[in-house]
Amino acid sequence: MKQLKSEHRLALSGTPLEILLLDLLSIVDFIQPGYLGNQEHFTETYEPRGEGAESAQRIARRRLSAKLRPLLLRRLKKHVAKDLPDRIEQRRDCQLGDEQRKLYLAELRRSREQVMKTVAEQGLNKSKIHVLAALTRLRQICCHPKLVGSDTASGKTETLFELLDALVAEGQKVLVFSQFVQMLQLLEEECRQHQIPTHMLTGQTKDRQEVVTAFQNDPNAAVFLLSLRAAGTGLNLTTASYVVLYDPWWNPAVEAQAIDRSHRIGQTQTVNAYRLISPGTVEEKIWELQQSKAQTIADVLGEEGFARSLSKTDLEYLFAED
Repeated sequence: MKQLKSEHRLALSGTPLEILLLDLLSIVDFIQPGYLGNQEHFTETYEPRGEGAESAQRIARRRLSAKLRPLLLRRLKKHVAKDLPDRIEQRRDCQLGDEQRKLYLAELRRSREQVMKTVAEQGLNKSKIHVLAALTRLRQICCHPKLVGSDTASGKTETLFELLDALVAEGQKVLVFSQFVQMLQLLEEECRQHQIPTHMLTGQTKDRQEVVTAFQNDPNAAVFLLSLRAAGTGLNLTTASYVVLYDPWWNPAVEAQAIDRSHRIGQTQTVNAYRLISPGTVEEKIWELQQSKAQTIADVLGEEGFARSLSKTDLEYLFAED
């Protein structure tokens, strides 16, 4: 695209920054070649590393924002869709059952010992893959122990169906997002047992539009099970006014995009979004760290950004039992 010869260039994007800051470099370099330098210069200037990086990154972001101002026209949804109904977000706590909590605590102790040993031997920066793997396993236990090979019941699944049963009985359509495709498959089977009609979209879905159209045109109450990565962008699902984020994602901006599959032009009802969180677990602690590190996570998106922003104190907090 950059080789095309033209007098004027315009880039139109609903998501100019989706995964990394480099997304911006790619777009800007098409519009104004060389304006932000090459990739090496961009990374050094706007993603500083090392001691005091968090403070330096905030300053770098402000510099980048100022640099973009002459090129960028940003229109928020509220500016172009003033008649769009409200969006209400709330947290719904999901208590772990006794057996599920025993399984969680056993894994927490094992993970803590393994992660701290790896950090001591390799350093925090070289241990992020191990940190993410341990956190992911703990999050899977919170979602449903079957994701780690246990037949223990899931308190979160029980809470979800208390919500779904009531909404479907009212004739509502509901979007349910999860990071884990296997979790969606478990929910599909559970929906079948509750006699709740379902549609499902994951990265394995071959004809996305056909599945979306079937859900949109379904005159009955139904649940749409969606992979967060496969369905976070590019879908219009305005026949649903209820959204459930089954498991919290590292980056709140991705969660907001998921909710926006329903809260967009064409929606006529208030959108209600529920975040399901297991209190007293790593899910809640990640959520709390997101609040305290909101600016950093908003700037450096994605799971690697989350891991990169963690300090040793954060790790000790995440893997603590209280």
